[in-house]
Order: sequence, then C-alpha cells, then structure tokens
Amino acid sequence: MIETSSLSVDVVLPCLDEAEALPWVLERIPPGWRAIVVDNGSRDGSPDIARALGAHMVHQPQRGFGAACHAGLAAATADVVCFCDCDASLDPRLLPKVAGPVLDRSADLVLGRRRPTARGAWPPHARLANLELARLVRRRTGLRLHDLGPMRAARREALTALELTDRRSGYPLQMVVRAADAGWRVTETNVPYHPRTGRSKVTGTWRGTWQAVHDMRAVLAERPPTAPRTDTGLAGGAR
Repeated sequence: MIETSSLSVDVVLPCLDEAEALPWVLERIPPGWRAIVVDNGSRDGSPDIARALGAHMVHQPQRGFGAACHAGLAAATADVVCFCDCDASLDPRLLPKVAGPVLDRSADLVLGRRRPTARGAWPPHARLANLELARLVRRRTGLRLHDLGPMRAARREALTALELTDRRSGYPLQMVVRAADAGWRVTETNVPYHPRTGRSKVTGTWRGTWQAVHDMRAVLAERPPTAPRTDTGLAGGAR
C-alpha cells in the first residue's frame, strides 16, 4: 500500500464565506498535502483565516463553483490533485482513501460517493436532483455512478488536458463526462456526508438546485468527440 502521507498532493478548496468551517476543514488536511483555498468573493474574513492557518490562497473574482475549482487547478503543482468542499460536510481526512487508487494508478478519476450521516445532511430536493443526474450520466457515458460528489481525485496534467470550460455548477459533471469520453477509468468510493456548516449557496434552495441542474443539462448536451482529445497517457477501458 502507498503511504499517502509521504506524497505531495494538492487539495483544492473552493471557498465563499466559509469562515466558520475553515479551521475544522484545514486542520484535517492530510500531513504533507497542500491546501489551496480559492476565495470566490468572501465577505466574512475567510481569506485571512485560511492564510493564518497556512493554506495557499488564490483569489478568483469570477463568481461560480467551476471558476473557483479551475483557478485552484491552475494553481496546483502536485502530480495528483484532490477537490473537496470547504463547508465541513466532507472530512478531508478521508482524502487518502479517495486519492489512493489514483496514486497507485489503478484508477484515473475517483469520486467520493456521499452517504448521509443525518437527515439534514442532504436535502431531499438536492438528493433527487443528484439521482436524476447520475441516471443521465449513465445514459450519456455508460458510467455506473451513484453520485457526482465534489470530493474527488485525479492527476493534474490529465485534468488540465480535458480543457474544462464550464465555470458554474456544471464543472464537476463536465469533468466526469469528458473523462469518460477520454476513456478514463472512473470509480467511486463511499464517504460520510455530514450536515454542512452554514447555508449552501447552491443546493440549499429549490431554485439553487434547479439552476445547478440547468447548468449540468447543458454539459450533458455536449457531443462526444469523434476522436480522443489528447494522449494523456491514461489507461482506458474499465468503467
């Protein structure tokens, strides 16, 4: 087994007004891994807190979950990059479990399948929307995924080669769709999902959830390439 604590991995943490959750999240980043906090316009002092706790700070004035994630990817330098929400709903101590198959090259993209720990962790409307999107992804790509969760891991250069363009809520989905189109081995592993700290900016309301669904439907409407985008050096085939 690879000793993940000894490897350099960058963890991208998109952040918008997460001052309350940041200390809990950052203290759980695995030893030796670098936290990249991407501030997306916080007004609650989040950047100062993250900087004081030793995180690498990136400022992304363009609003949007995808804009923040992609800015973090651009700032990353490690071979493997993880993504994780910054609201304490997901425990960064589980990142080695998610990144392990990427580090040992048995998978190209690993998603954390969220398993709610309490009734309030995942609002019914958000869970239903996620199930529908997972069904559409299966139909579009053949990937038998149950969740499109935000905790995930992949190799940095390969992710960059996907040339992701969505800068809103569709970014995580576009990553999965383009990875599937490129023949990546995409898997998922269970991770506990806790009630978030603070109010969700996306799935906390029906309106926010269905705006996210709208963004993601646009991604699913993309036509698969007729030929591979680029030679990323990844092994394909296993789904």
